[in-house]
Amino acid sequence: MAYLTLEDGTIFKGESFGKQADVMGEVVFNTGMTGYQEVLTDPSYCGQIVTMTYPLIGNYGIDEDMSESDRPKVSAFVMREKCSEPSNWNCKMTLEEYLDKNNIIGLAGIDTRELTRKLRDKGTMHGIITQVPPSSMQIDEMKNYNIELPVEQVTCKEKYQYSQGSRRLAVLDFGLKRNILRSLEKRDCALTVFPALTDPKEILAGNFDGLMLTNGPGNPKDNGQIIENLKQLIGKMPAFGICLGHQLVALAMGADTEKLKYGHRGSNHPVKDMQRNKVFITSQNHGYTIMSRSLPACAVVSHKSWNDQTIEGVKYIGYPMFTVQFHPEAAPGPEDTAYLFDDFIEIIDREKAKHD
Repeated sequence: MAYLTLEDGTIFKGESFGKQADVMGEVVFNTGMTGYQEVLTDPSYCGQIVTMTYPLIGNYGIDEDMSESDRPKVSAFVMREKCSEPSNWNCKMTLEEYLDKNNIIGLAGIDTRELTRKLRDKGTMHGIITQVPPSSMQIDEMKNYNIELPVEQVTCKEKYQYSQGSRRLAVLDFGLKRNILRSLEKRDCALTVFPALTDPKEILAGNFDGLMLTNGPGNPKDNGQIIENLKQLIGKMPAFGICLGHQLVALAMGADTEKLKYGHRGSNHPVKDMQRNKVFITSQNHGYTIMSRSLPACAVVSHKSWNDQTIEGVKYIGYPMFTVQFHPEAAPGPEDTAYLFDDFIEIIDREKAKHD
């Protein structure tokens, strides 16, 4: 028996597996039917207890080639039912073996419908998973939980080369998903990946053709030094921001962000491309959004959530730059918005042509 206790005092009982320990985190939910391995290894979930709304998790096992980073980044993984006998020709190990190998707590047997409804009604809450009922001291500590510098926890420690190609791109790693790199590699890009706090002078000295700003965890406003660094990079080369990268660019341009009640996490979120006048299904994982009334005059909203009308994309007039809140690299899918990488390549080639 194990216990998930929310900061409002609600207690859910279940069976723990994987690592046997106590852990705190922000409790969030993901509505994807598949892709649990990609969710586990998405660095944007650093410091979070992730609940899957789909009732059966682990049914196709684990293939580490499908991971989006080197290891799971979640604090804990919550589900209704754990599958112990997966069936998939690519399966290398069970979900339980994978979590145990990586010292991550799993919690099964939870009424995830009730938990998700509570989070939707009251908003995201802190929680603690314990092997015995939590003490009052643990509950007080959980209510004041705050993960320290999550971007610095998940970014690469030193720069590295990822691929070869005719277009040279710098990638600022705020907690990147590997499919961002694969998506650019397919488009003939030579990628140099830099740690999140790299001095902008080093990037500018590389004379890159473009700058990729990746996804990552946490409150964007907690990244003051990165925001200041971006102010020195914006406008110097074509740039494309995804998720946290999207938010950090907005803050660097003078806009503001706010926390959503329970965020957008899943692979079935409708987003309207305002220029193409089409709605696409997107993969999302974020708890913050750009405040529309705070956008500078040069910012044009390019994409909107068709669920709640929040900003999902921005283009900056006068700058070779655009950003989106969702995940066009989409691992797991859908792949509806992969065209945005082609848009980025077009901007890079256009800017290169000006200087040839």
